[in-house]
Amino acid sequence: MNYTVENLEKKKAKITVKVDSKDWQDALLKAYEKSKNKYQIGGFRKGHVPYKVAINAYGIGIVMDDALDIILPQEYGKVLEQEKDLEPVDTPEVGINAISDTTLEFTLTVQCKPDVTLGKYTGLEIKRDKVEVTDEEVEAEIKAKLDEAGAWIPVVDRPAQNGDQVTIDYSGSVDGVKFDGGTAEKQTLTLGSGMFIPGFEEQVVGMNIGDAKDVVVTFPEEYHEKSLAGKEAVFAVKLHEINVKDVPALDDESVKDISEFDTVAEYKADVKSKIEERKNRDADNKLENDLIQMIADDVKVEIPQCMIDNQIEDMIQEFEQRLQYQGLKAEDYYKYTGMTKEKLKENYKETAEKNVKLGLTMGALLKAVQVPVSEEEIDEKIAEMAKQAGKTFDEYKGYINEQYRDYLRKDLITSKLFEYLKNNNTIK
Repeated sequence: MNYTVENLEKKKAKITVKVDSKDWQDALLKAYEKSKNKYQIGGFRKGHVPYKVAINAYGIGIVMDDALDIILPQEYGKVLEQEKDLEPVDTPEVGINAISDTTLEFTLTVQCKPDVTLGKYTGLEIKRDKVEVTDEEVEAEIKAKLDEAGAWIPVVDRPAQNGDQVTIDYSGSVDGVKFDGGTAEKQTLTLGSGMFIPGFEEQVVGMNIGDAKDVVVTFPEEYHEKSLAGKEAVFAVKLHEINVKDVPALDDESVKDISEFDTVAEYKADVKSKIEERKNRDADNKLENDLIQMIADDVKVEIPQCMIDNQIEDMIQEFEQRLQYQGLKAEDYYKYTGMTKEKLKENYKETAEKNVKLGLTMGALLKAVQVPVSEEEIDEKIAEMAKQAGKTFDEYKGYINEQYRDYLRKDLITSKLFEYLKNNNTIK
């Protein structure tokens, strides 16, 4: 393979590649092997027509597109192996200069990472959030833990109250006509949770076991099912069960059940320590984000539009995957909310540009600071992970492939970079 690289304006590069004749002919043959079952010529069984016979009969064009799909990434990869400074940030545009059964010459025009001019990144002054843990926060966390340990017990001698879990049947209708999704039997509902249509739960409060009543509510104007939005609905409700959460009192005995401690004092101290640890971690993360943002604000860079567009696409893909994890199809979300991909792209535009600039700033800082990470430091990190997993270093390192080792290297480099920045800037 022979190639040349020409630097164009706005950090684009034009790569001209002349492919070795043998490599091109190998790609043509591989392409034919993938599609040979399509061709049948008298005297040969289908799928057994020799390459040269098929080409003579149908022409070289039958395999060229597939062969290009094989050879272009292969040759482009070879160029990138040699030209480490290219740093492409988008899919290249392809141009074919010459093509035949023995010859291929093509050009790739690709957008490369822009030049980044760092401003001041040491000697800055920045604030870190002050960490305090109040008694109310400790009590709230303990209350949540006790509530989690509580059990629902049946109530038969009083009406339903806020906080109760009730079991109900309901059947909803609008203008006397039942609608899809408006009917259920033995549905559990925690009163006061706000899980049902506004006004529904409040009208169930006060019902006794066996009671039946009509609950009248109005669907919100922005309700996802447009045919019901803003409509008044009547739900025929019957109450079957009332349960109340039996939450244990905070004492030494309950502490033993919900923790590894023997006394309330020990448990409270541990909860406070963990909240403080969590808040310190959050404060450190925020500090690092604020510090990089401050440095990025002073960076000079001309960001190619393709980098912003690609970031937006990544954000949309991540958003749609989150919907999928929640059991909602993206097309249903767009349908029910009136949102479109184009609107979402516009909403993401500012954040995407900010994220790209932060990424470019991080890359420029790593080049400027040149943080070293040794193989021994990576081994130390693996040893820590092994200890947490209850394994020896030798046992655990068997799970670590080169790809993950490279991930650990990058993670350590990033941690060391932030350590450098914290040590060389004033934190208040």
